[in-house]
Amino acid sequence: MIIIRFSDDEAKRRALGYLAGRFSFKSWATGEMMLPEQALPYLAVQGVRFEVEGPAKYEHFSPLRDSHPVAV
Repeated sequence: MIIIRFSDDEAKRRALGYLAGRFSFKSWATGEMMLPEQALPYLAVQGVRFEVEGPAKYEHFSPLRDSHPVAV
């Protein structure tokens, strides 16, 4: 999995529309998106502009956890 960032909101919307149903991905409000490297050529052929941030790190795969205990 790799992290990419889009040049603008329109590029992100186009990418979301193309990727849905074709590849698994995760998108954040920060503008980053995690997707398989195999999806990058497909986005490029569609003319979607993006920048590669690098490989996904552990933090991208795991959900954020609240460190405070919960009363039961």
